[in-house]
Amino acid sequence: MFILEINQSAKKDLKNIDKSDQVFILDSLEEFVQNFSSNYEKSLMHSGKIKKLQGQKEILYRLKLRSYRVVYKKYDDKLVILVLHVTTRENAYK
Repeated sequence: MFILEINQSAKKDLKNIDKSDQVFILDSLEEFVQNFSSNYEKSLMHSGKIKKLQGQKEILYRLKLRSYRVVYKKYDDKLVILVLHVTTRENAYK
């Protein structure tokens, strides 16, 4: 089972989002982490909800949650999913 960690900048991002969306995002992330497996990840990649980001030094992924984008990183050895950034779709690609 993976552990969810949210870094300081992502916490700051979440504070700038209205409360109902914060609850939705956090609940969705908890569900994502609880269900996480390689098969679950593959099915979400196939459906387009997860995408491996290109052009980064480290391996990062983008998770779509309604109009929000969550950038995260996996640590296989620690079984941790670290959320790095939460933003709207409009601001995600600037």
